Amino acid sequence: MSAGRPPAAADSPLNVPPTFASTYTAGGDLEYGRFGNPTWSAFEEALGALEGGTCRVFASGLAATAAVLDQVPTGGTVVVLEHGYLGTHTQLARLEERGLLRRVLVDALDPEAILAAAAGASLVWIESPTNPALEVVDIAAISRAAHAAGALMVVDNTFATPILQQPLDLGADVVVHSATKFIAGHSDVVMGAVVSRDEQLLARVTAYRSIQGATPGPMEVFLALRGLRTLALRVERAQSNAQQLVERLTGNVALADIRYPGFGAIVSLVLPDAATADRFVASVRLARHATSLGSVETTLERRRRWPGEAPTIPEGLVRVSVGIEHVDDLFDDLCSALGSTLDGAVGGAGGGAGSGAPY
Repeated sequence: MSAGRPPAAADSPLNVPPTFASTYTAGGDLEYGRFGNPTWSAFEEALGALEGGTCRVFASGLAATAAVLDQVPTGGTVVVLEHGYLGTHTQLARLEERGLLRRVLVDALDPEAILAAAAGASLVWIESPTNPALEVVDIAAISRAAHAAGALMVVDNTFATPILQQPLDLGADVVVHSATKFIAGHSDVVMGAVVSRDEQLLARVTAYRSIQGATPGPMEVFLALRGLRTLALRVERAQSNAQQLVERLTGNVALADIRYPGFGAIVSLVLPDAATADRFVASVRLARHATSLGSVETTLERRRRWPGEAPTIPEGLVRVSVGIEHVDDLFDDLCSALGSTLDGAVGGAGGGAGSGAPY
């Protein structure tokens, strides 16, 4: 991918280097570090090209989310899927508590209810697949319903990435990413992004970024752009691993259910109860018991350990973010850990969750 690279010239670098600057000489477009950075511009060009729109970077995925939710008029209705990122639900709940908006929760598996709710909305916010239930919705149909109501249609595309899904082409107005995850891909960056084709909306979220100070550091953006260069290869390998693991683990007697939408690198393994799931995540050796997702390493966690996770998510659901390790090694590790749950040989996972909202 050539987007976001410097012009090809003798002795020019192949990649835009990080620009460490808070202040620029007056008379140009930058002026000050909250308004822009050449490293930001390179990343924005590259991710924008992949999603088919114009990108703006943010300090985190939640900062990007806040910028988009700021577009909801006071008292407006936001339709959101019942299962989704805990951080988004937390932001919406707090805004609702302050009387700034009304939140309507809908079941991703009830398309008629989604379409009906969209009719009275100011904004419709969806994930597909959902986190961590891995439900898939019809983005195009919901976009049509949202637009018929004059609502803004937003898709969190963190799980699918632009490699597997381009929501703007399906009718969405805005795409949001936690670039911390698959985009950066190496467990060393916290960053977010908003992508849209609506120039007026982009101007508003850009102003929000500057005024609220929701700006990423140049090194984080440089690392995220470096990760973006290998996104297609990483997604291809991780998805292949996930599909093979689902096939091999189907029928394992320790599992009550396996949830996988057929694409992507996230698998949810459902164990009988919380205690069994805790023994499982404590028993892995190659995979890591950790929150977050989308990196080269395989990580997994029981999602209901976090306060605020939807009560309709099974207590024993373990979200697995499949990495790029050798699939045989991953399978052996997961099978061994599942065997430990049957033996009851391993103690609890240890370490309770905090009060935050991890992805």
